[in-house]
Amino acid sequence: MVDVAVVGGGPAGLSAALYAAKNDLETVVFDTDESWMHKAHLFNYPAVRSISGDEYLEIARGQARDRGATLHDAEVTDVEQADDGFVVSTDDDEYGADYVVLATGGARDLAEDLGCAFTEEDVVDVTLDMETSVEGVYATGAMGRAEKWQAVIAAGDGAAAVLDILSKEKGEYYHDFDMPSDVPEL
Repeated sequence: MVDVAVVGGGPAGLSAALYAAKNDLETVVFDTDESWMHKAHLFNYPAVRSISGDEYLEIARGQARDRGATLHDAEVTDVEQADDGFVVSTDDDEYGADYVVLATGGARDLAEDLGCAFTEEDVVDVTLDMETSVEGVYATGAMGRAEKWQAVIAAGDGAAAVLDILSKEKGEYYHDFDMPSDVPEL
């Protein structure tokens, strides 16, 4: 059983994985490497002058791994509620998780199968913290937006989801803020 299962490895999913893992939540990411980022080149991402989508993904994956997330090259075929959280299924295995962060771009079928509410615009209805109508399930990026599909917005959505999870786990609002002295040796 892991703390957080992230479905999708684009900016939202990798941001969620990074924040979760760096804050000591056991985190697993499932991704098929079909992110829209492979078609992107970032000139409009803060602190990044110019980077290809492929390079962005490589760096973000490395950051998530370096902080302790486990990345699986696997398609999630189903997510179901269980007595003690959720069961995330792939063709080869099943994984238990306390929380699920859906970061599958415009693919909303897992959210629909879980019974998440949708808006009139046919996107997943989420709170400002990206939580869906199913407690413990978060939908990030394009899943909850009819428009405004930007990498930086998606990354922020992933961070917002995990800050909400961390706040729930700690029993009070959690503010993730790093100081220069916090930088680990890599």
